[in-house]
Amino acid sequence: MDTKELKYTHGRTSVYNINYHIVWGTKYRSKWMTADIEDELKDIFRQIADEHGFIISHIEIGKDDHVHMLVSAPPKISVTTIVSCLKGTSAFRFFRRHPELKAMYWKSSDRHMWSPSYFVESIGTVNEDAVAKYIDDQRIKETRGPGRPRKCK
Repeated sequence: MDTKELKYTHGRTSVYNINYHIVWGTKYRSKWMTADIEDELKDIFRQIADEHGFIISHIEIGKDDHVHMLVSAPPKISVTTIVSCLKGTSAFRFFRRHPELKAMYWKSSDRHMWSPSYFVESIGTVNEDAVAKYIDDQRIKETRGPGRPRKCK
């Protein structure tokens, strides 16, 4: 079987390969997504994806203030729904686990942990591997900083 054929998902009435590269930041680009909470946040995102019927195949936190992910979803779930579920539910669950952040982010008139905007691009089969590598390399690339050479392998 062709490796590209393995990427297709078979639904009850359709066969599809719909992938999105989604990026959004924290409210005011605050750098609160540190390494000690990164795994917990990723787990929350994956739980949400499982509950709503889409898959997050790659996820990385960039510069402690934004999230990159590669999401595969069936045609019946819109990008807006995916992003709304991820941002809204993750904020609710994360605030329940970390009430100390409520003082900074959960104000009566402005209840947001995430920036209201997001970036999304659709990814075809050809570009999926390149975008997956880009997402996986985010933390390494951003912590290396400008002007620092790559280490030889």
